[in-house]
Amino acid sequence: MSTIVPHYRSVQALLQSQSFSIDEYQREYKWGKENVEELLSDLQAKFFSSFKHGDGTPQVSGYAEYFLGSIIVSKRNGKNYLIDGQQRVTSLTLLLIHLYRLATNQKLPVVQTVAPLIFSDNLGQPKFNLDIPERLPVIKALFEGAAFNPAGDDESIQTMYARYQDIAGNDLFDELADRQALPHFIYWLMTRVGLIEISTENDNYAYAIFETMNDRGKPLSPVDMLKAYLLAPIEDTETRKKANATWKSEVLELISWGGTHEPERDANCIKAWLRAQYAETIRDRKAGATDKDWELIGTAFHRWVRDHSDQLTLGKADTNAALMTTSFPFFAKAYQRILEAGRQYTPGLAAVYYNAHNDFTWQSTVLLAPLVETDDSDTVRRKLAVTATYLDIWLMRRAVNYIRVGYSSVSYAMFLLCRDIRRKSVPELVDILRDKLAKDDATLSGSPTKGRSGLDGLALNQWSRRYIFHLLARLTAATEAGAGRTDSFDKLVDRNVKNPFDIEHIWPADFKLSSGFQSEQEYDEWRNHVASLVLLPQDVNRSLQDKLYAEKRGHYAKQNFYAASLDDGPYQHQPKFQQFATARQLPFKAYTNFTKAEQLERRELIAKLADLVWSPDKLEEAAA
Repeated sequence: MSTIVPHYRSVQALLQSQSFSIDEYQREYKWGKENVEELLSDLQAKFFSSFKHGDGTPQVSGYAEYFLGSIIVSKRNGKNYLIDGQQRVTSLTLLLIHLYRLATNQKLPVVQTVAPLIFSDNLGQPKFNLDIPERLPVIKALFEGAAFNPAGDDESIQTMYARYQDIAGNDLFDELADRQALPHFIYWLMTRVGLIEISTENDNYAYAIFETMNDRGKPLSPVDMLKAYLLAPIEDTETRKKANATWKSEVLELISWGGTHEPERDANCIKAWLRAQYAETIRDRKAGATDKDWELIGTAFHRWVRDHSDQLTLGKADTNAALMTTSFPFFAKAYQRILEAGRQYTPGLAAVYYNAHNDFTWQSTVLLAPLVETDDSDTVRRKLAVTATYLDIWLMRRAVNYIRVGYSSVSYAMFLLCRDIRRKSVPELVDILRDKLAKDDATLSGSPTKGRSGLDGLALNQWSRRYIFHLLARLTAATEAGAGRTDSFDKLVDRNVKNPFDIEHIWPADFKLSSGFQSEQEYDEWRNHVASLVLLPQDVNRSLQDKLYAEKRGHYAKQNFYAASLDDGPYQHQPKFQQFATARQLPFKAYTNFTKAEQLERRELIAKLADLVWSPDKLEEAAA
């Protein structure tokens, strides 16, 4: 009889010089950005609850542990097959690859310890420990820091590449660098983070375990446990039946929203709702600090609700039933409305779409904060629009100043924001948010406390590319709409069409083709500045790459107004464009040549156009 053996393994013990495969019929790697951000946020919080400046790496052995859950492994034909746990092991591998690259670049000794967790020596050839043949090219490219284009590859490869970019851009690594804690974190992850490995040599046993854990004997989810707690005091049969049916119906709508089955969507909705409406405290940012409302709702909201029943006025049949049949349906539907507006460009809720395009994962939580169960549909729309508009302005002010707005770095700010706007009327909401913008240190012109210069210092690099693409699309769409054409933002940012828009450099790539610059470095700085960029369809962009401005100018004239404004055409044949520029006092201007002087004038145009697009007056417009 085959044995079933559970073992607690540290990350190092689990991955050290052994590989894992999956069967062909296993589902794809599907973790989203939010999953990765939550994992990194949890790791970050747990690590920094122990780390103190001045600690040596040996002191990591006394740091708090973190449990990653369990995996199920079937051992056959000399291989370890992951029956359950592919999502975590893949994400963990991507994190280790990024840590390996950081440690390699900094020449840290720990790199020699990390490497065997990613690949092992197989008769002189590296064998990656995530041994899934079709995914090896992306793992190899990421490990080696080589260029990789996932376009056309299967879903798992595209998702792995996208999640690696999310990991690399996460604020955790800035904090580790600022606090000189990178080697400590790597040792901690390897030795103090662990999981349960349940292994057997019999596939049937492995799948029986999997089915028991995920079907017949599946532990109740936090959503199930919350429902059980809420139903407990409701003794009236009809009331209990109605509450249970309402809850089940809302959960089903959530997990099947948008035509895709997402079993965590109900929990994500409840976390957002409870944080937005009820969280009063948040963990202090210091070693030894304990989790408070904001964090506890994120990790065990069912337990938090039970422990805060007095604050929530729960524990009695009538109040519990009201929460299940009134509050939960109201916020679940509002949550779905936010998701829909984030996926589909919706008039009146465009700012929700903008924030979703910027991958701002706190949006749903913050947008639920001002809502009240008695709000009608139009009031809900107006509150969502006003709050999303504020977030849009707040986000772009930070993006142009190179201030990170990732999940962990803005968690505290979003907690405070939710508390300040909680259950406010539309007029109150507008006043509060306008006041916050007026007092904000970061503006489109700069951030004095951080020594940033805003749009004037904004240039294309690996971090800023996505925000510059968004900014150019917004400026382009605003110019199109102002000149009488249809608002085209969603078309400009759609990457799934045959010929998507790309960023076009007005100056050619070859430094030798230009004059007026002292060095290639100076040329690149000017060439990559946001004022030297426009958006063009991909085929046009590629055809113009090596041409001089004089050769490109005529092609620009056939494109969107923002690009075409560099040529004479719009000023001669487009009266609505001219009216828009005059009415808004926008210094659009055609240029025969494009030198430093012209680029500086273009900066003035961008500043004025951006002030129009991200004006605080948009709050009142959204409230209308």
